[in-house]
Amino acid sequence: MKIAIAQLNPTIGDITNNAQQIITAANTAAKQNVRLLLTPELSLCGYPPRDLLLYSDFVESMAQQLKAIARELPDKIAVLVGTVETNPHADSKGQKPLYNSMALLAEGEIKQIFHKRLLPTYDVFDEDRYFEPGYEANYFTLDDLKVGVSICEDLWNDERFWGKRSYEVNPIEELAQLGVDIIVNLSASPYSVGKQKLREAMLHHAATAYQKPILYANQVGGNDDLIFDGNSVMFNRAGELVTHAQSFDTDLVVVELDQLLSSSKGDWVAERLGDKDSNEEIFSALVLGVKDYARKCGFSQAILGLSGGIDSALVAAIASQALGAENVFGVLMPSPYSSDHSVSDAMDLVNSLGIKSQQLAIKPGMDAYDTILDPLFAGTEFGIAEENIQSRIRGNLLMAIANKFGYLLLSTGNKSEMAVGYCTLYGDMNGGLAVIADVPKTRVFKLCRWLNRDCEASRRHRQVIPVNIITKPPSAELKPEQKDSDSLPPYEILDDILERIICLHQSTADIVKAGHDTETVAKVMKLVIRAEFKRRQAPPGIKITDRAFGTGWRMPIAKKLKANSGETP
Repeated sequence: MKIAIAQLNPTIGDITNNAQQIITAANTAAKQNVRLLLTPELSLCGYPPRDLLLYSDFVESMAQQLKAIARELPDKIAVLVGTVETNPHADSKGQKPLYNSMALLAEGEIKQIFHKRLLPTYDVFDEDRYFEPGYEANYFTLDDLKVGVSICEDLWNDERFWGKRSYEVNPIEELAQLGVDIIVNLSASPYSVGKQKLREAMLHHAATAYQKPILYANQVGGNDDLIFDGNSVMFNRAGELVTHAQSFDTDLVVVELDQLLSSSKGDWVAERLGDKDSNEEIFSALVLGVKDYARKCGFSQAILGLSGGIDSALVAAIASQALGAENVFGVLMPSPYSSDHSVSDAMDLVNSLGIKSQQLAIKPGMDAYDTILDPLFAGTEFGIAEENIQSRIRGNLLMAIANKFGYLLLSTGNKSEMAVGYCTLYGDMNGGLAVIADVPKTRVFKLCRWLNRDCEASRRHRQVIPVNIITKPPSAELKPEQKDSDSLPPYEILDDILERIICLHQSTADIVKAGHDTETVAKVMKLVIRAEFKRRQAPPGIKITDRAFGTGWRMPIAKKLKANSGETP
């Protein structure tokens, strides 16, 4: 018997085309004599569908399409499809109206339906809002093979691996107790840097602990702020990785059942993916995020402002890889405070990437604002208001061009800036997608250096990012001789403090104990707290870390915290 995983990239809500992806994968698999095909969690509607699930016609469309898929499948292949099922007990028992489900399709019909048992409600997940959990461990039999079924989170609750349980039950343990031959898992597990290494360790543990092959089918693609990296894998009963699908791309992988049931290491055992270079991994994720966001939202071209700085340089490189250099338009908008090298560095980048460009000086706009505001601003000193006007002029120009020609505007602010509010509402924060909003400044530098090293390794004649962009001190250039270091701690210090605040949830006192200066920590903490209103109005940012300023960040804007050394955001 052959078993396969179809690693698919569904578009949320596009049920008809998602169904066609499943049928196409089934036809391809059938030509290879595959008996059982796995698809990802909610493969029929895409994950996460969020409040689309509140619309009854959306749910009904899935039900009808599921029947249509079953009728169109090739003979002698069984397919597991991720779908949504209506809960018939919702009204009488006060339960949630839907189940997150898996359907077994074969012989032209829906054979069985299974429900997800563990519903994540943390970070970006909010499944308890929509779904009722399943209450039974389930399996099906195919050609005398007893197949235990699970969906995503059902795998993530083994006390022996984590040292604790987040839920009362362990579905995988219960399946093993039922005596299943193999365990399959349909997943939509979002990407974060280094996560595949954790997944592989967890799956290896499950396979060895229960002596059962584990087949893990993950979604791939970008959906709003979330990236799904694919990396679907199959482990045999000895915990050896038998095969894996591609990272950040669709794929179809096929194995023989004998390989999965084997307890010995064979020539077919695959290499682990978890030790992949983190910079390559992050860059691939960001490229996929931009590519899919543009495609799924109906854009083919993108625009961004080029300042000659490292952030816009990295975003331009990502966009060029995602959309093609010919579809990226960089706009240089120098002011009287812009240095000569900012313009020349930006043009070097344009030539390196081969993107289109235009230069628009903003001094006439600045003069116009000065004239209009003179009755109010006369006699006052140049300050943050005038600095921000420059940023807003640039933001308006970019939005005007984007509107005129149907471009997707990419904002270029990094996570460090977003955290402390070192960005301007309705200025450099303008955009449809914040490409590196979850990338700390120190990682921006690492990515650019990696890009250039990768360029050298591939024997290209020109580095991707001009060296001067990487080596010069970062500056917003909104006033004479301005440097980021005038307002912020060095980025190595700032990013470590931010990591402790945002990801580790440490208090001011905790961070000071870790060796940071009290005054610096207090300043950064205050900046993080005060910038919440800006982050709430920012465009969606691509999530690459465990804690991003997106759907999983739920901080109040209007709040009052204790003014002591233990203050937290």
